[in-house]
Amino acid sequence: MEGQGMTDRRRPTIKTVAARAGVGRTTVSRVINGSDLVSDTARAAVLAAIDELGYVPNSVARGLVTSRTDAVALVIPESESRLGSEPYFSAVIRGVSTALATTRTQLQLVLVRDQAELDQLTASVAARRVDGVLLVSVHADDPLPALLEGMGLPTVLAGRRSSHESLSHVHSDNAGGAAAAVSHLLARGRRTIATIAGPQDMDVGRSRLSGWRAALTAAGRPHTGPLVAVSDFTEEGGERAMRTLLAQVPDLDAVFAASDVMAAGALLELRRQGRRVPDDVAVVGFEDSIIARHTNPSLTSVRQPVEEIGRTIAEVLLTEIAHPDAPRRHLVLPTELVVRESS
Repeated sequence: MEGQGMTDRRRPTIKTVAARAGVGRTTVSRVINGSDLVSDTARAAVLAAIDELGYVPNSVARGLVTSRTDAVALVIPESESRLGSEPYFSAVIRGVSTALATTRTQLQLVLVRDQAELDQLTASVAARRVDGVLLVSVHADDPLPALLEGMGLPTVLAGRRSSHESLSHVHSDNAGGAAAAVSHLLARGRRTIATIAGPQDMDVGRSRLSGWRAALTAAGRPHTGPLVAVSDFTEEGGERAMRTLLAQVPDLDAVFAASDVMAAGALLELRRQGRRVPDDVAVVGFEDSIIARHTNPSLTSVRQPVEEIGRTIAEVLLTEIAHPDAPRRHLVLPTELVVRESS
């Protein structure tokens, strides 16, 4: 808190940023303006100093009152392969585009796949080339939310870092949807229900796992380690996890996968091992994406309103841009189980 008080009394300048970073003021100016005439080492030092000091360029501070860029960035910290293979991302983009269609706001899609792209985004934000940021696919250790919050840029998340998330965010009822999937499997008479969980550094992965566990606890059923295989929301990951579960619990008769993509991988592995779905093993996914309607057999899945998530995060961001003092919003959208042939 002592450092915060010092910052409040004397606003950081380019000179103080340069001193902290150990570079010249010209270098700081080049980083802020996105110039390529800066080494990676110097750029990283400047960006770290900007973050530590909470520096905002004077021209930017004036611009916050007098002008806007009429542009927002949709930031996805994932690879092109995952962006292309998961229907979730395209649905979010459609929802965001729909919300912005009747406004003057332009949408910039930004992939952050490595440190260089993170540095470029940070420089762009520091120079206020966008009015706000939409951040999708949030990991607990992702530096972006705290960085954006520290710079004072309106930021809205699709998802959250944890249940204590401070930034505005929108997500589906992940725990409730997972519990509904397990309750459905129990009602079908399944006794040994495993799960292919999502990454545990993401709230979505943890919440869907907790929903699976809560439903089994309420039913007095086991939810031990061998019944859980953590994966990465990819089809290949779903195959590997299903293989692990079958090796650990050969008599399992149901599996809840935390995404349709992983469920599709599980179906492939079950077929490979001669297990009939749903006769031998019932399978339920999460999202109710187009994948669920085209697997063999068609996939029972928890429907989440992904396009609505996209529309809502865009609407919340526009409100925060127009009204910087508006209270931050934490919205949970309902889910619904769609029953098909796999269960």
